[in-house]
Amino acid sequence: MDKGRVLLAVTGFHPQRWHELLSAERDVVTEPDGPADPSITYAVVWKQRPNLLSHLPNLKVIFSIGAGVDHIFADPTIPDVPIVKVVADNLTRHMTEYVVWRVLDHHRQGALYRAQKARKIWHDPPQRTAEDVAVGIMGFGSLGRAAAAALLPLGFRLNGWSRSGHGMEGVTSFAGEEGLVPFLNATDILVVLLPLTPATRGILNYGLLKQLRRRNALGGAVLINAGRGRLQKDADIVRALDDGTLKEASLDVFEVEPLPRTSPLWSHPKVFVTPHAAATSDPNHLVPVMLRQMEAFERGEKLDHVVSREAGY
Repeated sequence: MDKGRVLLAVTGFHPQRWHELLSAERDVVTEPDGPADPSITYAVVWKQRPNLLSHLPNLKVIFSIGAGVDHIFADPTIPDVPIVKVVADNLTRHMTEYVVWRVLDHHRQGALYRAQKARKIWHDPPQRTAEDVAVGIMGFGSLGRAAAAALLPLGFRLNGWSRSGHGMEGVTSFAGEEGLVPFLNATDILVVLLPLTPATRGILNYGLLKQLRRRNALGGAVLINAGRGRLQKDADIVRALDDGTLKEASLDVFEVEPLPRTSPLWSHPKVFVTPHAAATSDPNHLVPVMLRQMEAFERGEKLDHVVSREAGY
């Protein structure tokens, strides 16, 4: 198979390091030679401009720079070729670290201690055990299962929810629409790692948050969203925090990014904000994964982690 060229099409950050690493083994361009450039075989993209890929006659595979692929489907002219999402140990570890960090911070009352420090208050509140707290992971793919595997040895009770009901030893599994409310009713800390699809857009609304268990060892329900920003309704989260539906929230993603300076989430005392930094895409770790996939594809082997167009992830 002719290797062809790789089109690197990204917006929102500087692609220099991605270009350097891909160029070590491939002929890389950042613009095609015309809309129907026959030399382009692969595209490595992040929020590529609309219609960029639609007329490339020899395009074989599209690689997403991030774990999410909703940015690709935002272009309705995407050609009918395999789309591969990045699954790499480094990316998974970063997400797992973030989830464990935020779960433990809420569990061990980090917000309370930070508030006490600011006011110079010396007070040791009662501590609960991890066995008293149920963590529910919403989105139980590779990232969700890795987070669960890290939380299990700490003693938390774990629930997992997915569309198809992925199982894991030590985790209570819930599946589909019929399992969603029971999953939420059994969850104290909700960790969201869902992909963004038409079915999940806006799923983190006030009605869903009301289903979380509030009478618990934590003294209220907690939300951690490290999935996609448009899964949530920012205004609904503020409402839930203000009326006690939620005790606290850790948010890494938002409806609009960067988070507008006028957003009440910045100053809300019950919210911990990070700037979409839970699991950043590091080219040093992700480019070798893409290059191996290209080489395997050229040997006639199957691609890994191919996106289902029907499911949207």
